[in-house]
Amino acid sequence: MPLVSIDPVEADAYMTFAEELADAVRPLALSYFRTPLDIISKLDESPVTIADRTIEKQLRAMIEARFPDHGMYGEEMGIKQGNAFTWVLDPIDGTKSFITGFPLFGTLISLTLDEKPFLGLIDIPATGERWRGLPGQTLFGSEKARSSGCERLADARFYTTSPDMFSGADAECFSNLSRQAKLRRFGGDCYIYGLIASGHCDIAMETGLQPYDYMALVPVVTGAGGCITDWRGNALSFQSDGRVLASATPKLHDEALTLLNRYFRQ
Repeated sequence: MPLVSIDPVEADAYMTFAEELADAVRPLALSYFRTPLDIISKLDESPVTIADRTIEKQLRAMIEARFPDHGMYGEEMGIKQGNAFTWVLDPIDGTKSFITGFPLFGTLISLTLDEKPFLGLIDIPATGERWRGLPGQTLFGSEKARSSGCERLADARFYTTSPDMFSGADAECFSNLSRQAKLRRFGGDCYIYGLIASGHCDIAMETGLQPYDYMALVPVVTGAGGCITDWRGNALSFQSDGRVLASATPKLHDEALTLLNRYFRQ
């Protein structure tokens, strides 16, 4: 996916601020993790906790103070209109993991320009791991991250957060694609995409995602040499249908898309 062009010095300054955001809310996430929490079911029946709301409130306050003209799009508090820049926030990606004590939940922070993501950060509070993606480069900690060289589905390590997210025709697509892979594993939410960027798995497939679930993933995966699109191969956007496919290499991605297109008719 071609990313927007932005001055590297300006991009680095925004990334420094994104890290400040992640640093500020990591202790908040950990202070609630594996503690008794009041869990509320949202309209889509996904759980939300006081932790999600407290973290997003802190992120928004910091962005408002530094960049009052920027827009914001968060999972818990909706959209604030702004200029061409919009911060896309998921305070706890993997709330079901979070509320069950599973440590691979993350905080997702992305900055879009004219609705195209050019900055993405995946922070994993419980493990202290962090991926940072900008055009042409993804860092894991202080080291460059590179996706694997896997080019064949038959050799690929496949991940999805849960097979339960697929139903109807989507379930058929999931089964037909995942069973062509060398192995398949479940669980991980945003952590999966960090693993793709660092070369530890090769392909991920999900459905039912929202922009705050995937915008930060785009620069992380592509900056490491991978591909991430919808199931038809289109660039992910605020208007995408929530079906996401990420792969370590363009050749692997093309093979997966070809297979998907045999079954995906929507």
